[in-house]
Amino acid sequence: MSKGIDKNTYDAIVIGSGISGGWAAKELCEQGLKTLVLERGRNVEHVKDYPTANMPPWDFKHRGRMTTAMLKEDPLISKAAGYGEDNAHFFVKDKDHPYIQEKPFDWIRGYQVGGKSLTWGRACQRWSQYEFTNPERYGYGIAWPIGYDDVAPWYSHVEKFIGVCGNKDGLESMPDGEFLPPFDMNAVQQTISKKISEHYPDRHLVHARWAHLTKPNQIHLDQGRVQCQARNLCMRGCPFGGYFSSNSSTLPWAKRTGNLTVRPFSVVHSIIYDEKLGKATGVRVIDTNTKEQTDYFARIIFLNASALNSNLVLLNSKSKRFPNGLGNDNGLLGKYVAFQNYRASVGGEMEGYLDSYYYGRNPTELILANYRNLNTQETDYFGGFTTFMGANRERGPAETQNGEIGAAYKDALTEPGRWTVYMYMQGETVPKITNHVRLSDDQKDQWGIPLLITSVEYDANDERMVKDFLTQSKEMLEKAGCTNVSTYENNQAPGLDIHEMGGCRMGKDPATSLLNEWNQLHLCKNVFVTDGACMTSTGNQSPSILYMALTARAATYAVGEMKKGNL
Repeated sequence: MSKGIDKNTYDAIVIGSGISGGWAAKELCEQGLKTLVLERGRNVEHVKDYPTANMPPWDFKHRGRMTTAMLKEDPLISKAAGYGEDNAHFFVKDKDHPYIQEKPFDWIRGYQVGGKSLTWGRACQRWSQYEFTNPERYGYGIAWPIGYDDVAPWYSHVEKFIGVCGNKDGLESMPDGEFLPPFDMNAVQQTISKKISEHYPDRHLVHARWAHLTKPNQIHLDQGRVQCQARNLCMRGCPFGGYFSSNSSTLPWAKRTGNLTVRPFSVVHSIIYDEKLGKATGVRVIDTNTKEQTDYFARIIFLNASALNSNLVLLNSKSKRFPNGLGNDNGLLGKYVAFQNYRASVGGEMEGYLDSYYYGRNPTELILANYRNLNTQETDYFGGFTTFMGANRERGPAETQNGEIGAAYKDALTEPGRWTVYMYMQGETVPKITNHVRLSDDQKDQWGIPLLITSVEYDANDERMVKDFLTQSKEMLEKAGCTNVSTYENNQAPGLDIHEMGGCRMGKDPATSLLNEWNQLHLCKNVFVTDGACMTSTGNQSPSILYMALTARAATYAVGEMKKGNL
């Protein structure tokens, strides 16, 4: 039962506190709206709630590794990149949050204030014009209702605030942004970058674009954040605020306005739709612990629960007007779910360079900008791929790598060893109507909400892309002088990339999309979806900074429309 409309009424409600939800809160609060942020998990405060941030390996019972018992208890979530004894508290327990895999799909989640912004990979490439136009141009998707020029100023807005390191490289396929100085390339990276350019004039291995404060500006110091210490312990939570997270940046900034209320332990059941008013009036919440139901009300609602959860909320938001889910007249809600392809990598060695080393533990990698299917459809598959690259020195000479024991072995580990190199892909996938999520008809979670069914799989396009990546990457490393180059295909299930997108896609035509160019539901204008669910296609770049840019853009538009009386 509602606790009273007046007590529970705000100007805006944001569902989710992760990367896009934090940005919605910041923008709405800064522009004067009393804003409620709903988070289904526990509260996490910056610094205070990073219990392992400064622990050395020997203080962990298992030196940071997971035990057989832990892996058996959480076989799915323990597959997540970076998951370990040091940060398991930022990920869900498998048994607490079940879902139904009609086809293999690894759904990686972190339910707490800040969401997965505490554990994200932090790569921040801008999309280029090609990602916005090529799906329609080459016939593997519908038209985006916006283009690069629409988003470019919002990219700048976000980059300046969160702090993105990088270099202005003048690449059409990966546009420049508002960058802090990049981390240095080490000697081997410099050589490989140079050799690739010599052998492939259209391929560019460049400095990372990463959400780290290499040289903070005043806006970052005002947030209480300081320079990245190059510890590469980011996924424990950074007490320095050296990388961007909702907890260190957007949520505290929103709180300073006096307009923010954060309610953790709030599982969103549905968005409430008023038949007479023809718009959404609020959000129905179930307390995570007590199971008590409460309704909250607002003039505008931002849905930022992460792609699949946002689809779940919309599908469960049923009314006489929308019996199949909010805004779902065309039946496409939950359809065209896509992800990014991380199935392939290459690795090798680089001889020599034994007089060269590097400072600290660089938390970034180099990026080889997409070079496939830009101005022409040149391959037997659609889309392109970003390639991430690193080069590091092992500990100890090669002969010590077999796990020997004894004083000589331990002494050897104090010296740097040989150089190893790697590349891995982040590929675009084609959104398909058959790749979808839907609600179970007969199974519910502990809060009485239908379980989500995932039905998502790879296709022949993905297979051909993997083959091309492996061939090209092996060839590039060999031409750059690397030896013992090997190729790997991990065959991981979709979802483990943690870049799920779609289901509530943007588009020009309400018959083929759910959202317009401002991320509004076509059929319920005061509901905005600005997380991964809104994506019309996946592109090949890391998507999080695009979510942030779209959120800031939509929030500013929403406030303007509200002040005009249109919402």
